[in-house]
Parts: sequence; C-alpha cells; structure tokens
Amino acid sequence: MTTVDDLLKLLVLEKVNDYVFNGISKTIGSPIVFGGQVLAQAINAASRTVSSQRSLHSMHAYFLEAGNLDYPITYNVTVVRDGGSFSVRRVTAHQNENTIFILAASFHIDEPGYSHQIEMKSGLKQPEALLSWTDILNQFGDYLPKGLKAFFEVDRPIEFKPTEIGNPLERKDLPPFSDVWFKLKGDAKNLDLATKQQILTYISDYNILVSALNPHASKAHWGNTQTASLDHSMWYFRDFDFNDWMLFSIESPSSASARGFARGNIFTRDGKLIASVAQEGLMRPIEKK
Repeated sequence: MTTVDDLLKLLVLEKVNDYVFNGISKTIGSPIVFGGQVLAQAINAASRTVSSQRSLHSMHAYFLEAGNLDYPITYNVTVVRDGGSFSVRRVTAHQNENTIFILAASFHIDEPGYSHQIEMKSGLKQPEALLSWTDILNQFGDYLPKGLKAFFEVDRPIEFKPTEIGNPLERKDLPPFSDVWFKLKGDAKNLDLATKQQILTYISDYNILVSALNPHASKAHWGNTQTASLDHSMWYFRDFDFNDWMLFSIESPSSASARGFARGNIFTRDGKLIASVAQEGLMRPIEKK
C-alpha cells in the first residue's frame, strides 16, 4: 500500500449480509495481521449498521489471537442497542472458526454541549524540520539493524516523522514519551467523518507501544521482546481533516508483568484535540537459548 486509496480498499469490507462482512489483510512488516487493520475494519463493519446521523464516539477492543495474513477475516455485527441518542454495536472477528478479536463501539447523534480540551505540547519541532521513516531508511539504511531496516522498507500509505530519533545502536534508557507527526500519502480530501475515523483508528495502533519500551531501551528492543496489542480503546471528540500533518503525543505511565500501558492524544497541526487512545500491550522478554 502506498496511498490513502490503497488503504481504503483494505478498510472497506465486502458485505455478505446486513450484519456480516469479510476483509482481507496486508502486512506492515509483521508476520501476523496488524492490530490497527482489525480495529479499523471492525469499525467499518459496525458503522455500516448505524444511521449516518450518528457518529462514532468511543470503542473498546480486545485482541484474542494473532490473525493469519493468508486467510480472510469475517466480522459479525450484533445490534446491542439503538436508543434515542446512542447506538451500541458489538463486533466479533473470526478466522477459521476461531474468534480472534472482539469490539464494542458506541455512536452518538450530533448535539450541542460544553466544550474544552487540553493543550498540545508547545516547542515541538515541526514536521518540515524532521526526518521521516523513509528519510531514515534512505540515509541510514545500511547502518540499521536488519529487522528495523526490513520494517522501514515496507510501503505504507502514511508518512511518520518522530520528533526524537533514538540511536538503535546506542543502548540507553529513554523517557516514557514519544511524539510523532503523521500524514496520509495521496489525496485525502472529501472523506466523510466515518471514513476518517476508520483511517485514524488504523493509524492509532502505530507507535503507541514505543513509549512503554523506551524506559527499558538499555536492555530491551524489538528484536528481543515479544510485543503484541492486547486491548485498545479510543475516544473521538471532533471532526477534522487529513490535509496536513497531525501529532500523536504518547506517554506510558507503567509497565509490569510483561505488559506495557500507553495512552496518547491526537491533535491537528493547529492544536485541535480530535481523539484520545489507550492501549495495553504484551512486552515479554525473549529468553536467549
């Protein structure tokens, strides 16, 4: 995948009936299905059973088994409730008779109310002054660890620019924070809110566990640590556009018992808070044989 059009072809599911949908998978460099893909596809399925007058405001999901890239994923939607203001859907994802994922999502009518938000961090480097993953690969590819280089070599419909780039060859612990600018590749204009939320959900599973691994970087890295998304929650606050860089600002309050917890906020470039994310992920040290 190289553009937003490719991503939309992945996220928009094949309809089997009003409440059953099928999806395919694309690798992001991992041997298993990317969690963000399953999250976004499940939201696509749920959204298609809800009135267009109601928009997604929150979702909560659990990853039960690793998805196989070679088999389609079937999403079954259950109508939990359609009330006067809110609609709730439950989605289960299956592969080869196994349930690999469950999600609950709530949709809300647009109604007036109080509004406030926290401020975006000030003083961050702007994306024009930063290296993207593609730039890092082009400039330093020969010096990167083999696994990291292979990950960067995968074509993606999103460009990422971290505000700080740690030296993978310099083993030292880092603060439990990360800030990453991101932007879609290709024409992202004229997308409806539901589609934008699905794309944002897909992106939200990138980078989030980095902040949980940072404090242990002197001894832990992606090559000696088994990582996987265990659960994922997201809250959607405001409409937005993908026509400029956006910031995913992440922190990790804790890691323990082979699990890392991270949470983050997603802002538009001008500082509008559009979504918050929380995730706990597996961070299991791999014992040397």
